[in-house]
Amino acid sequence: MSDSIAQKRYLDWIENPALDKATYKELKTISGDKAQIEDRFYQDLQFGTAGLRGIMGAGSNRMNIYTVARAAAGLAEYIKQQGKDAAARGIAISYDSRNNSSMFAELAARIFVSNGLTVHFSDELRPVPMLSFAVRHFNCAGGVMLTASHNPKDYNGFKAYAADGAQLGPDAADSVAKEMARIKDLPAVIANSLTLEQARKSQLWQDMGSDLDAAYDEMLLQISLQSDVVARHSDLPIVYTPLYGTGNKPVRRILEKIGFKNVYLVKEQELPDGDFPTTPFPNPELPETLNLAIDLAKELQAPLVMATDPDADRVGISVRRSDDSYYTLSGNEIGILLMEYILKTKKELGILPDKPFVVSSIVSGRLSDRICAAYGCDLYRVLTGFKFIAEAIHEHEDKGDGKFQFGYEEAFGYLAGSSVRDKDAVVSCMLLAEMAAVAADEGETLLDRLDRIYATYGYAAENTISIVREGKSGSELIKNTMSEMRSDPFNGFSSLPIRSLSDFDKLIKINLENSKEGKLNYDRSNVLLYELEGLDFFCIRPSGTEPKIKIYFACYADTQEECDRKLENLSATVMDRIECLMDKDV
Repeated sequence: MSDSIAQKRYLDWIENPALDKATYKELKTISGDKAQIEDRFYQDLQFGTAGLRGIMGAGSNRMNIYTVARAAAGLAEYIKQQGKDAAARGIAISYDSRNNSSMFAELAARIFVSNGLTVHFSDELRPVPMLSFAVRHFNCAGGVMLTASHNPKDYNGFKAYAADGAQLGPDAADSVAKEMARIKDLPAVIANSLTLEQARKSQLWQDMGSDLDAAYDEMLLQISLQSDVVARHSDLPIVYTPLYGTGNKPVRRILEKIGFKNVYLVKEQELPDGDFPTTPFPNPELPETLNLAIDLAKELQAPLVMATDPDADRVGISVRRSDDSYYTLSGNEIGILLMEYILKTKKELGILPDKPFVVSSIVSGRLSDRICAAYGCDLYRVLTGFKFIAEAIHEHEDKGDGKFQFGYEEAFGYLAGSSVRDKDAVVSCMLLAEMAAVAADEGETLLDRLDRIYATYGYAAENTISIVREGKSGSELIKNTMSEMRSDPFNGFSSLPIRSLSDFDKLIKINLENSKEGKLNYDRSNVLLYELEGLDFFCIRPSGTEPKIKIYFACYADTQEECDRKLENLSATVMDRIECLMDKDV
């Protein structure tokens, strides 16, 4: 979009007499600043399968009351088109601790009620997995979670959910986006809606609270596998931090219910605070995010440290070594620990069902292939995004005769049980704590269990590199980099033992060993996956929720030293090409 169009949009906003005073004042401060105007108005904030996510502020490319109102109105229209029954079943709404999340949630609820939709509104902040559970529990037609997950404090988001409790799929998201595009006068959407007081008095408004908590907890208790072992180690010290977010109450509650008595919180990070004062990036994927929790764990000699992000859909952990230092696990390591624990325990207890299956993403580690094979468990690989894991559960369990056991992504998202259809850090914390008790019962640590997995199934070296490029120019640079990689996919890679290339945008797989081309049975996605010898691979894709391009690497061998050597060589070769492309002028 040209500067003149961005400038026109800017003027359309600032000259609208219905614009609120705060937004008008903010926009006046950037008058004459072409770069700011361009960045805020060069596009509408994009609505996709992850809903909306962006920096908070004034402008069409920002998260604010107007872009949230448009998203809510578009989703309301989409649901109304499904009939009166869908409108009556309505929408479940929750929100996290971010600045403006509760206000955005109330605004969305006003618009839904104004459109004749029933609203089940969380009476306090609750996490993503509980919102997903609520959609299914209350038989809603959809759901909304106001959150930007693990992004920095300047961000917020509007996650939209379908009736199955999963985030909207590509077709549904496109339909909502089309409805949003028809809305031109954004202030009018708010002006024509009920006030919050009027909406709350409507028969369409229903609060959800302790009843939801009780139902969710009961579901979690059915997933617990070894409560008898927890009872023997109820005094096991565990350190937990909710990182100022929604995990605080549900995680503590379920740990207490399964029997743990010594759960210690990082007090500095306990209460809701959208400024995240001790951690600019409230992301448990980053080892430094766990520093305060690890300091507390050292004082207590706690064997397990757990951290959940603000909307409690991701969990990171650190475990104590024999020398009292702490090792922070990768997302893949947590994933295979949980997977192996669930499959192994169920088999030993005689409760592993016929036709069990696990779902993981195409960018997640490959040791899961070997673990699943050892337990006679099918493994389905899907595109990145937990909605695709949810689709696989629906396809193979709801519609088929398979029995879902576990799903995970390397980006620290995990799910056990099928009553939730999104990442669930609460059930993950419960099972990780339970696993720590089982390890203690057997005279070992979680690291001992991880080492045994490696010794049994092979060693791994896995890494993800993210390159951030913000704003319009950054978006174009990422787009151009993917375009150039796709047009010349093997340039610079002659030294690599590439067996195949899967292009998920063109939906083709090229087998370099026999020069044959096959079709991929996936939704289209901007992803290039290179498979090398054995289980080794690397993959390149732009993030769907952040201004970054991500490069995934994974190497496997009989020794850790060989894995590390292979990973170093692979990373250096691939990053030479990527960095060269990313350094180009747009």
